[in-house]
Amino acid sequence: MNSVERSGPVAAIIPAGGIGSRFSQAHPKQFLDLAHWPVLAHTLSRFDQTTLVDRVILVVPAGHEDYVRTEIIERFGFLKIGDVVTGGEYRQDSVYNGFLALEDDVELVLIHDAVRPLVRVKVIEEVIQAAREYGAAIVAVPVKDTLKKVEGENIVQTMNRNQLWQAQTPQVFDRSWLAEALSAARKDGFIATDEAALVERLGMPVRVVPGSADNIKITLPEDLMLAESLLEYDLKGGKMRVGIGYDVHPFISGRKLMLGPATQTLM
Repeated sequence: MNSVERSGPVAAIIPAGGIGSRFSQAHPKQFLDLAHWPVLAHTLSRFDQTTLVDRVILVVPAGHEDYVRTEIIERFGFLKIGDVVTGGEYRQDSVYNGFLALEDDVELVLIHDAVRPLVRVKVIEEVIQAAREYGAAIVAVPVKDTLKKVEGENIVQTMNRNQLWQAQTPQVFDRSWLAEALSAARKDGFIATDEAALVERLGMPVRVVPGSADNIKITLPEDLMLAESLLEYDLKGGKMRVGIGYDVHPFISGRKLMLGPATQTLM
């Protein structure tokens, strides 16, 4: 089953359908400002920077569809957005809605949290390449802290962290595998916190690709402050790159012309 080389188109589903109840903000966290851009715009920019992702399906909260089209897609000129669909009650429902919007020729489906705006382009490409070979792959990082299993207020077990990894996104799957996993979960009423768990549940192997600690998920207000610090560090000398180049784009009828500095490409 793993010997099949999957060379067809790759579509990314970006679930941005949550309302951020833990963030204590009236505005969904994926639309909050991060270094003068909405969080979601930072995330989408990473997928514009790779040639391995052919198109993007964006899943947004009900009532925010027009806002996303005008204030994010049109404002920043993102070219790969194939559709904007409405999210569901759970993340899993949002991914399912996005899956239904895929075009028929898509062979690999990538899923990435809208609120992981610092994902590196290199990581996106590495996990896609792994999924092409193995059928399913996710980004993860080894657990560094000692983990305790607690019942009530008492520790009942200390976990062996040598075998534990912290799952991140992107997660990439053979389209037929993900279709089967989503269908089985809906039939059984099974809810998981990531798509890999749905695929694992059916006994399909999922490959792990090492990620990076700065691929943080913005869940709480302090995460937003950390993300801004990481962006500033990278732009001001953490990984400075110097070079000379040029870029040429044709004029496109009906699309706004925008002049200004581009975002840093994080490889």
